[in-house]
Amino acid sequence: MTVSDGTAGTDEAASGVAIDALSYIASEPLLFNRFLRLTGLELENIRQAAGEPLFLAGVLDFVLNDEKTLDDFAAYANIPPQRVAAARRTLAPEQSDFPF
Repeated sequence: MTVSDGTAGTDEAASGVAIDALSYIASEPLLFNRFLRLTGLELENIRQAAGEPLFLAGVLDFVLNDEKTLDDFAAYANIPPQRVAAARRTLAPEQSDFPF
């Protein structure tokens, strides 16, 4: 895991949370297949997309859209669920639809 001990309020920390979320998603075959279906991405495009803040924000949207996924990822990353929402706001504040 790459999540730092700092808050998710910096671009670097927020990106770390999102990369960890992507790693978590990829480690769960059913979740990963759902992610690929919903995003329309091919496996070979993920590495390139992972460098884009809006893609990383989308990864966090995917996690935030399902409470079980959010709770499971937060436990996996050993972070509070609120940090995921904070990271999402940092990566794409102008597109934040979540009320947290």
